[in-house]
Amino acid sequence: MGHGVLSETVDAISELHLHGVPLVVTSPTPNDVAGKRVVAQFEEEGIAVETVVIKEASFASVQRVIEVAREVDAGYLVGVGGGKAIDIAKMASDEIKRGFVSIPTAASHDGIVSGRGSVPEKNTRHSVAAEPPLAVVADTEILADAPWRLTTAGCADIISNYTAVKDWRLANRLQNVEYSGYSAALAEMTAEMLVDNAESIKPGLEESAWVVTKALVSSGVAMSIAGSSRPASGAEHLFSHQLDRIAPGAALHGHQVGVGSIITEYLHGGNWQGIRDALATIGAPTTADGLEIDGKTVVEALTTAHEIRDRYTILGNGMNEAAAIEAATTTNVI
Repeated sequence: MGHGVLSETVDAISELHLHGVPLVVTSPTPNDVAGKRVVAQFEEEGIAVETVVIKEASFASVQRVIEVAREVDAGYLVGVGGGKAIDIAKMASDEIKRGFVSIPTAASHDGIVSGRGSVPEKNTRHSVAAEPPLAVVADTEILADAPWRLTTAGCADIISNYTAVKDWRLANRLQNVEYSGYSAALAEMTAEMLVDNAESIKPGLEESAWVVTKALVSSGVAMSIAGSSRPASGAEHLFSHQLDRIAPGAALHGHQVGVGSIITEYLHGGNWQGIRDALATIGAPTTADGLEIDGKTVVEALTTAHEIRDRYTILGNGMNEAAAIEAATTTNVI
């Protein structure tokens, strides 16, 4: 991680002793920003390289990458991009049992290093096990130049670890869900890192990109240690996934879980104002209006989020409408 480290990609990969044809998996904009430069590095070293450019996050795209990988007999995959390209690359690498290297071009979520992949399908989103990267090459020059809203979404995704860990502990106490104190502490530390540095996280600063990306990497490592997404995914993520169903495409995932964390922290009886203030400081949304959704949609998501998956959280078996309205209005989300 650091300034200009994209130029060290081939050197970093050589330390892993990977063999065979590298397959670069990217999407149109990241390909222009970094993908073509990575391919040029391989070619300069006399290494034959293949590229597949995907345009949407879907299981069809995952299948396409798998087919190309098998066709060229790829030795390993290199994901270059934001969440879309990296998630697809890691899911494909998991299926074909090949190594995977992650090269993020935006610090938008902790999937850049986690062992989970998230892909939308129709009006829902699936989170599945995937291959964690063998290495991450995070060029802060590129990350600092990414659209600022993507970085604020990454920040919000990390800050939501606060409530995810609280839900995990609750599930451990009430449902005997397996719990890892070490990965929980690591996930909480990353959230604290961003809250404590919120005022110094500003657009265009490589220092900000470094802090955010370091936190995203640590959060992804916490999930890999836990063997699940529990350290970074609780009721706030269920809320976000339900918003994806009710109002698909309205807002970025990180922004949705950030707002979800404000409400979830309130339900836990914690310092929801601190989460709200940290989000506001970095410029992430703290209200339904900020997400460009209406209050009715927020209430619907809160009262039905528990149906998303079999994961025990503070939502339990569901909130009633009155409780959802009270939580959302008390926190000024609506």
